[in-house]
Amino acid sequence: MRIADRAVLVTGANRGIGQALVEEALRRGAKRVYAGTRQPLTHADDRVTPLPLDVTDAAQIRAAVEGMESLDVLVNNAGLGVHDDLSDPAALERHLAVNLFGTFAVTRAFLPLLTRSRGAIVNISSIAAFAAVPVLPAYSVSKAAAFSLSQSMRALLAAEGVSVHAVMAGPVDTDMARGIVVPKASPESVARAVLDGVEKGEEEIFPDPLSESMAESWRDGLVKALERQNAGLVAQE
Repeated sequence: MRIADRAVLVTGANRGIGQALVEEALRRGAKRVYAGTRQPLTHADDRVTPLPLDVTDAAQIRAAVEGMESLDVLVNNAGLGVHDDLSDPAALERHLAVNLFGTFAVTRAFLPLLTRSRGAIVNISSIAAFAAVPVLPAYSVSKAAAFSLSQSMRALLAAEGVSVHAVMAGPVDTDMARGIVVPKASPESVARAVLDGVEKGEEEIFPDPLSESMAESWRDGLVKALERQNAGLVAQE
């Protein structure tokens, strides 16, 4: 999968990683970049088409699909991450609504276009899916669920020619991570690594120094081997 001459949709495109992904896709020669945001967006490059797209709003998702003729790459980047302590069930529900069910709803809606193009789905996840961050427990739970969704979709969509990539990001210098005092990668460097990984066909993409330190052990590990083994069950049905 090359980004050049492709149509790309990025959700949560108004800031942080999403904004950087829009710019990186343009730099790589994308023919059209759909920038999904909850707030109005303008862009100087006429290859960018702003889309009103709240991933929890079924009507906005339908309208976005109806206005699009083709799609090669869907980047599910829109996400929620706020501090909580699991004392309020509503906090967990809000995180799941965006990070899990929002990703699922958008993917399901655009899947016919992606199947037609034999395209790619890119889900921006987190190393919090591997090891929970105790000050962001609802976020961690939702990202673990979304990572499992990515693995399941990967096996189920392989026969359709649609690839599924999970981005296992470490701390990134965005508004979401502002209160966490740790070394952080820039959104621009993460965006470059994400699209590099898509173009290389990497199933899990480790886009920053912290996550990259886990890459080899993950790819050669027993859990990844078990995922591949479990994927074989689809062919048996």
